[in-house]
Amino acid sequence: MTRTVMCRKYKEELPGLDRPPYPGAKGEDIYNNVSKKAWDEWQAHQTRLINERRLNMMNAEDRKFLQEEMDKFLSGEDYAQAEGYVPPSH
Repeated sequence: MTRTVMCRKYKEELPGLDRPPYPGAKGEDIYNNVSKKAWDEWQAHQTRLINERRLNMMNAEDRKFLQEEMDKFLSGEDYAQAEGYVPPSH
C-alpha cells in the first residue's frame, strides 16, 4: 500500500516519498508534508535552475538560493524561474 501525505504544495492527499530526501528535521518535514509528485517536480525545476543560472553547488550562496527556492516551490509560493524556459504544451 502506498503511503499518502497531505501535500503542502497541492493541498490534497497524494502519494508520499519512500524516505526522507535529506537528513535531519528538514528531510523529515519534506517526507511528512510533501508528495512524491511535488518532489519530482522540484527535482526537475532545480536542475533547470542550476543549469540555466549556472549555479555552483560548491558556492554557499548558490546553495542558499536553491534552498530558499525549494522552500517557496514546495509551499506553493512564487519561486524563481529558469530564464528562457518554456514549459511543454500538452
